[in-house]
Amino acid sequence: MISIASPEPAKPEISSPPPPPPPPSTEPRVVFRSKLPDIPISSQLPLHTYCFEHLSKFSDRPCLISGSTGKIYSFSETHLIARRTAAGLSKLGIKKGDVIMILLQNCPEFAFAFMGASMLGAVTTAANPFYTSAEIFKQFSTSGAKLIITQSQYVDKLRDIFSKENHPVLGQDFTVITVDDPPENCLHFSVISEAKDTENENEISRVSINPDDPVALPFSSGTTGLPKGVMLTHKSLITSVAQQVDGDNPNLYLTTEDVVLCVLPLFHIYSLNSVLLCSLRAGAAVLLMQKFEIGALLELIQRHKVSVAAVVPPLVLALAKNPMVEKFDLSSIRLVLSGAAPLGKELEEALQNRVPQAVLGQGYGMTEAGPVLSMCLGFAKQPFPTKSGSCGTVVRNAELKVVDPETGCSLGYNQPGEICIRGAQIMKGYLNDQQATENTIDIEGWLHTGDIGFVDDDDEIFIVDRVKEIIKFKGFQVCRFCTQKLTINYDGSLIMMEGQLQVGVIANLLWKGPILHQPRLSQNINLLGKRDFHGELSRLRMQRMDERVTSLLLVLWILQRNNVSVSN
Repeated sequence: MISIASPEPAKPEISSPPPPPPPPSTEPRVVFRSKLPDIPISSQLPLHTYCFEHLSKFSDRPCLISGSTGKIYSFSETHLIARRTAAGLSKLGIKKGDVIMILLQNCPEFAFAFMGASMLGAVTTAANPFYTSAEIFKQFSTSGAKLIITQSQYVDKLRDIFSKENHPVLGQDFTVITVDDPPENCLHFSVISEAKDTENENEISRVSINPDDPVALPFSSGTTGLPKGVMLTHKSLITSVAQQVDGDNPNLYLTTEDVVLCVLPLFHIYSLNSVLLCSLRAGAAVLLMQKFEIGALLELIQRHKVSVAAVVPPLVLALAKNPMVEKFDLSSIRLVLSGAAPLGKELEEALQNRVPQAVLGQGYGMTEAGPVLSMCLGFAKQPFPTKSGSCGTVVRNAELKVVDPETGCSLGYNQPGEICIRGAQIMKGYLNDQQATENTIDIEGWLHTGDIGFVDDDDEIFIVDRVKEIIKFKGFQVCRFCTQKLTINYDGSLIMMEGQLQVGVIANLLWKGPILHQPRLSQNINLLGKRDFHGELSRLRMQRMDERVTSLLLVLWILQRNNVSVSN
């Protein structure tokens, strides 16, 4: 069970009533709204009902395409397997308010499990399978998860941490389900996805879900501090999806003919919301890739005629600069949506040269905001002109303001300040952290992002800075409190040690060698206080370190520039 704040974290409440309306404010302020008109939103429905509301219109159309196997699931098959998964989870004891953890790379089972949990009134917390054992355990225990769905290759990580004294016992205190051959004391995903239990299916149909009940629990550092559970409700996710794909002139125009690329991880709210949920609602097919590899990506785009690509700047860089791109036909791409980090003008132009027929634009989001705050209107059914460097305009059915960080006063056009957003799409609050919630959402319901930006004369939003406590690197957050110790081993492995949370994410993105949990006793490189990174790089290469050192040293440089401890 979950609540915004509870004196007893072991028994959080999931169905607490919505907060009272804010008192009227006497402060004169400038409020920015979308150029698109507000629309009716079916926010009283459960999320799964909303996403499959138009199922009959495209039941036989492709819904999920597995890039690794080529298997295609229609919308009717996806809905059926999700219902069976819900029945299977119910049979294992999962009920309304319970939390399940999905620890998977992109695959159809992710969608089946997420939607199945929604049908039960359960909550999903998704985690990066490349996290360390300690990071996984932290999210598992904080969320109160009762079940983990993962791949067999990650079970050893679970055994490492859960075998410790006083920790829950795998297979006894909680259930582990794998989507491939299950190791000892684990179940196969088919146990839940092929469940044909009329009694449990009838029980599912009787579950009463309040729009303010949480359905997703991603973890985010917010503007400062350690990662916290972000409670996104049925209403907030429905509102966010509707703001993008509903209405006569949707901001993100998707059709039943579209194939949407899903290479960004579904455990990231950007991909879960703007790719999976938006596609389910609009009837577009989702092409699932487990990981980014440029050759496989290009081949799949060409084979399946991908028309919409949700990307982040590193992926844009690969598409814009890699010579392999010239060997493939990318003419099917009509929209490229970049998010998670700013995209420079040079990269925009380089990618536009590769896919001149496509509309390239950016969006701006934050997990706590549901997550989309703004989106390029060039993606609309009746598109507006795009502007380089812009994150688009604020989504419809929402309000945005820019405030002076020192005084809190509202600012007008072309005046940089902190971006604030208000609307039904924002989070319910942080799990069991009332203080952090109050620090982020003020008494009038405005969510303070910690991002510095401005709105120009055309209502376009530009982000120019961030709160100093958070470092954003390639779309991932690093908070200074999370970085304690980091060592590079001479053989190209990276040593992860206690206290590292977000650094582990960055390291796994950049480093292809093994992740070790204990430092080796020799040949370790102490980077404490070292500023001559070019000299250090040369020395490392003499020890036969490869080019990946460049990227890791860049991370270390970013951390040290922000006074983050990087030591042996």
